[in-house]
Amino acid sequence: MSFEATKREWGELYAFFRLLADGFVYAGTPDVKRNAAHCLPVAMVQREEHDGTRRYIVEKDSIHIVGEKMDKRIPREDFSIVAGLILDGIRNSRTDDVTSPDGVEEFLDEVAIFDLEAKTDDRTDFSVAFYSADAPLTGFCVRSRLGMMFPLLDGGRAANFKFEQTGVKFSVPTVNKINNEGEEGEVAKRMLMIERLGGNLKYSDVADKIFRSNLSMIDLHMGRLLGEMTRLMWLDDVTKVAELTEEIKKLNPLKIKDELIHKHGFYEYKVKEFLLAAAMGMRPAKLYNGVESAIAGFLFVTGDGELLCYQRAFRQTFADFLFMNTRLERGSTEKDKYGYLERENGVYYFKLNLKVGLLKR
Repeated sequence: MSFEATKREWGELYAFFRLLADGFVYAGTPDVKRNAAHCLPVAMVQREEHDGTRRYIVEKDSIHIVGEKMDKRIPREDFSIVAGLILDGIRNSRTDDVTSPDGVEEFLDEVAIFDLEAKTDDRTDFSVAFYSADAPLTGFCVRSRLGMMFPLLDGGRAANFKFEQTGVKFSVPTVNKINNEGEEGEVAKRMLMIERLGGNLKYSDVADKIFRSNLSMIDLHMGRLLGEMTRLMWLDDVTKVAELTEEIKKLNPLKIKDELIHKHGFYEYKVKEFLLAAAMGMRPAKLYNGVESAIAGFLFVTGDGELLCYQRAFRQTFADFLFMNTRLERGSTEKDKYGYLERENGVYYFKLNLKVGLLKR
């Protein structure tokens, strides 16, 4: 009997099987291409299953699966065939839900896989030992352009920035009129209406004290920098992080010297540090102290089904990849509680929300 799962769930399983079938993975370049000079041999993949930890040891012609209740060998060719079936199934589905292709469910039963997404406490999808099965494990998250991707940073209302409304003192009826302008997600309409009526929105602070402290670990002015990028995203409809950073360099919200901007690449560097922290597990509502998490990189599935490896061992390439392949996204104003004038201690504030995702293409 067939079953359905999302393209994201199938994408994780596809990456896992592709890794075992190939027995290697190429490092990726910042522009999501294969680095042909850097091929990493995969010796073992460790994954959490319903019955505990499993080790998948890559041998010449087979995969040796070792777990608490399992010790068997499966031909590597079988993993390759099933990976191909999954890829075809994802590509041929017009919806986000994909029915298991013929033969896939039987193979999953044979290798005793019941969770398409691994259940881990450290937010990794699985860990890889390169070169030798006894080598230190590297924890990876799978990100796949074949389906919907988890955001790089989706902090909910904890990731809101506060902008103080200054200039003109609005009456309560005027505030209500502004808040009722446009549909729920048309935040820019309300921002422009505030300007038309003589008001200004001046950056004030990060709304959540934990997120404020987390960003301060990267730079004391990181909140202002990201807040201004978020404002630009709404007003100028620019979403790509690299393009927003170029605009920020012109605006120079931190009022730093031109030499620091252009010779040292100050804004690019700070944005990349933030993206790396987010990729490695920094979250708005959880205290971040700069200590590296179990997440050490991404296994990235391209639109063509190729698997590429990005990890903190090659930090600069990983940072450049994130910088070139991320965008700011518009989350739900109702769920994340932003996009309206709200009164706080006699002062009106307008909140904007930070949500960062990976580009689909």
